[in-house]
Amino acid sequence: MTFAVTVDLVMLTIRDGALSVLLIRRAIPPYEGGRALPGGFVLPEEDLADAAGRELAEETGLPAEAAAAGHLEQLGSYGAPDRDPRGRVVTVAYLALVPDAPSPRAGSDAAAADWVPVEGLPPLAFDHERILADGVERARAKLEYTPLAAAFCPPEFTIAELRQVYEAVWATKLDPRNFHRKVTSTDGFVEATGRSTAGERGRPAQLFTRGAAPVLHPPLLRPDQSRQLPALS
Repeated sequence: MTFAVTVDLVMLTIRDGALSVLLIRRAIPPYEGGRALPGGFVLPEEDLADAAGRELAEETGLPAEAAAAGHLEQLGSYGAPDRDPRGRVVTVAYLALVPDAPSPRAGSDAAAADWVPVEGLPPLAFDHERILADGVERARAKLEYTPLAAAFCPPEFTIAELRQVYEAVWATKLDPRNFHRKVTSTDGFVEATGRSTAGERGRPAQLFTRGAAPVLHPPLLRPDQSRQLPALS
């Protein structure tokens, strides 16, 4: 039995204060005209990561470097027998978190490409709703235990900007003072640059960069989980 291999990209960014995903509108069957994640078939001579970069450029006009600008990791593999009406197709999905994402343009394999808020999405082609849900949950969980939120920020950022990332990804509001205390008291999460910028109402806001810690201890739990584990809050 033969089967094909594809790659799909879950690219997430923050646009207008909302967690958004890069979607294309398919120009060819199956699901012609439907929304889908960027992706396509892996060529015989290609590595998986190379295929992901090529498909990103072909379908959205974004360079491969755009996916790796913030954070890129393999999300998982999906191989349900009926996931693709063209035959037996296994896909390997990648998760990319992109700061300051550029506007895409449709390429040869897509009729359109847009950043779309993850809340209230239309139905997606193939099993891309499941893949996207897995990618969003991976991103939300990683923000609890790693400093990955900084991947959505510019090289230097304020604590307020970092909080806005957490609020967008977790889809919830956080107490500014409590968040500031937790972030600045977590070893290796952020480091002060010694510089500041004008904040709200002209108040100076201290600038930070991402620290060296690979994990956060204690973790920054989502509000619903912190209520279950008060000792870690």
